[in-house]
Formats: sequence, C-alpha cells, structure tokens
Amino acid sequence: MALRRTKILATLGPATDKPGVLEGLFAAGVDAVRLNFSHGTAEDHINRANAVREMSKKTGRRVGILADLQGPKIRIERFKPNAKENGAEKVWLHNGQDFALDINLDYTAGDETQVAISYEPLPKEVKAGSRLLLDDGRVVLDVVNVEENLRINCTVVVGGYLSNKKGINLLGGGLSAAALTDKDKEDIKTAAKIDVDFVAVSFPRCAEDLHEARRLLAAEGCYASIVSKVERAEAVVQPTMDEIILASDVVMVARGDLGVEIGDANLPAVQKRLIQRSRALDRAVITATQMMESMIENPIPTRAEVFDVANAVLDGTDAIMLSAETASGKHPVLAVEAMDRVCKETEQQPSIRTSKHRVECTFQRVDEAIAMSAMYMANHTDDVKAIVAMTESGSTPLWMSRISSGIPIYAFSSQLHTLGKVTLYRGVFPMYFSNESQDHATVNREIVDLLRTKGQSKNGDKIIITKGDLTGQQGGTSALKVVTIGEGLTP
Repeated sequence: MALRRTKILATLGPATDKPGVLEGLFAAGVDAVRLNFSHGTAEDHINRANAVREMSKKTGRRVGILADLQGPKIRIERFKPNAKENGAEKVWLHNGQDFALDINLDYTAGDETQVAISYEPLPKEVKAGSRLLLDDGRVVLDVVNVEENLRINCTVVVGGYLSNKKGINLLGGGLSAAALTDKDKEDIKTAAKIDVDFVAVSFPRCAEDLHEARRLLAAEGCYASIVSKVERAEAVVQPTMDEIILASDVVMVARGDLGVEIGDANLPAVQKRLIQRSRALDRAVITATQMMESMIENPIPTRAEVFDVANAVLDGTDAIMLSAETASGKHPVLAVEAMDRVCKETEQQPSIRTSKHRVECTFQRVDEAIAMSAMYMANHTDDVKAIVAMTESGSTPLWMSRISSGIPIYAFSSQLHTLGKVTLYRGVFPMYFSNESQDHATVNREIVDLLRTKGQSKNGDKIIITKGDLTGQQGGTSALKVVTIGEGLTP
C-alpha cells in the first residue's frame, strides 16, 4: 500500500509508559510524539524523550518530539470534600442558581455557592452580561455583577458537576493573560535540555508571544520549530491570524479551548480557514483535540470520528493529533492504527492529489522555484515514483509539501534537527544522508542505492532529485535532475 502522507502525532503519558506500547506506536506508524507539559514532571518528559530516541535508533525511523507548554490556563480552585459524593471534591450546580467566583476565598473552600479563582485580573476583565464557560463549556455561567473587582456573581445557565481545577473561558475571548507563564519559561529550559524538534506555545494572542518563545529557546541554545496553538477567539480574526501564522513554523488548530471561545457552530469554518491560510503562507498545520476521543475507552472509533479525521485530511492538514487517546487511554496502539487506516483510504481520493497552490506567483528565490518545478513535473510526468530533496534547513521539502500530490517526498539530510522538523510535513519522509562527495553523479548513485535499500524504489522508476552545489549551505538548492533507476542514472 502507498505511504501515508498525513502525519500522526501521538501524546505520550502513563499509557505509553507500559512495556511494549511505545514499540507498538512505532510499528503502527506514529510520525511524532507530544510531551504534554501540563502534566508530569521534567523527569517524566526527559525519560519519555530518551525512550523515543532509543526506539528511533532501534527501528531506523526518525520520530519527531514536540514539547507542548501549558500556557495560562485560567482555572477555578478546589472544593471541600462533599459527604453526598462520598468525599469527592466536586459539586452539582443547578440551572438558575446563584454561583460566585471569588479572588479572596480560601483556595480549598469551594462549595455549592462559590469557589476561589487564582487569576486576579478576571474580575476586571468581565462585566454584567459576560458569559463564562467552565470545564470546556460543560458548565455555563452568566455574570450578574462584579463586587469591588474581587467577586464575580453569576447565574448558572447550564448546570452539572463541577470539580477541582477546571478551566475558565470567556465567550468571545479577550482575557489578557500572557501566553508564557513563569512555569512555561522553566519548561522551555527543560525542552531545550531534551533538544526537542518542536515547542508549542499555548494561547498566543499575537505574533510577539511566539517571537518571545523563540528568543527564550535561542538563549538556551535550542532552535526548535515554534508551534502556535490557536486557542483564543482574538487569534482567528484578521490580520492577527496571518500575523500569528507567519510568526510560527507550524500552526495547531487546538479545537478544545478555541471551540469554547468562539462557539462550536463557528469551529468547522475556522478550522478550514486556518488550514487553508497556513498552507497558503507555507506553514505546516496540525489538527488536534478529540479526534478519536471515544477510543480512550473503546477499541474502535465512532463513525463521526472517522468522518472528522477524513475531513481534516481532505482539507489539507499536515498532521492529526491524538491526546488522551494515547496518553491515558486503554487502546493507544489501536488509536494510531485506526487513524492510519482512515488517512490512507482518504488519501486515495483524486481531489486531494491535484493542486493550484501558487501557480500564478512569481518566485523571488531560486530554491523555491526549483521546489515548485519539481512538484509540477512530478504531477505531470508519467512514472515518477519519488522526489528526493537534499536539504540543510528543510525549506525545500516544506515548499514541496504545500503542493497536493500522491508522490512521496524524501528529505535527505545529515542535519538531525532538519530530519525531526520534516516529520510533521505532509507527504515528506526523513532519511539520514551524510554526503561527503562533491561529485553530482556519485551523489545521485548513493541516493538511488539508499532508496533501494529502504525498499522505496526499483528498476524502471523515475525519480526527481533536487540539490544545491553540495556545499552544505542553507538556501542553496539550485539543480533539478530526473533519473531512471537501472538506466545508468541518465536524464
């Protein structure tokens, strides 16, 4: 069967720490893993990253590592143990009742009438009529009034159970919490120590939030790709949306908090627009949150989840993400296998193998023009079975991956960071290649030999090779060659 082009990003956690599970994820075809810094210790993340690197060496498959910063998650505090709930620290809120969020309340004194909050600016940032959504919108409160910028009196609009430390969102967005907390800044140091391939910034409000994260990483000697997790309502309004995309290397459509802030009905159109704009601006894009949520408990996905994954693939997402399905679910390997099946079948649709991306553009860079030319030739020439991009920075395979195609793109590089970076690019497959020759014919033969060794080519196949002057410099792609395997590597 053809290689899967859409990448799968799986979250690591207690479920994947069990013997044999990580090996099973590799065998199922996971392309990158996520370390969720909202949970666990620095030691947990370091150990999991080391296990991934060891498995990569064992299997010969480069799997990327993404560190996901917690960000300014605004939460309620804790409830007193409830005798009616067998000592559980949760309460039941009834529709229409009064309920308050209070800065001055002791953080463990919550009950059926009130609960503490630690985000001190919240009373100043809401007003009568504001709508607050707790626990991802499962509980909805309307603000009645605010007392002395300390206590927010509310009416319960949608009731239900509410337990400790659940998140708070403001419908429509607008909360001023900084994207990078003190905890995030410490976690950036851990991410740099791990030498991750990607760092995801939660709740960015503007491009500067992403620039700050990049500066903090660079100060630690780490040049990981920056992922912007689009979760705020204000982040999907132009021109802020494009500014955030351009400040990122990768964009994540983080549908949990985003859906709460903008409303579920608006989420599908925003998801499609984010994917389209990210691809148009030459950025990779991940679609995340609840993609196969039922598989936390069940061994097969629902039909609705199958359609959700397929629609993201049809929209052109580079990668799809599993969260609790793999981190704490009962069937982490089956979840990856299910995603793999859906992606492969969806990718057979002819509609996603053609592209009009940038066909009317004038290119200012030779390397980008070479990348576009290679993809046009691949899609319009019989018998082209593969594209090989020799790359230092990963830019050429990124540009190539913006063009819809059914032909695999192999990123050949000796730079491990570059190989990690391309693990999330749609249709791009990393291959370690240490080139010591300055002779183009020799290099072409070595490329073909490696593809044959990996079982990715055979006699009679045409492959397209792009490369520079073999100097090892970034931005140097300047040549394109078509070779036929088994025919003396002649054009």
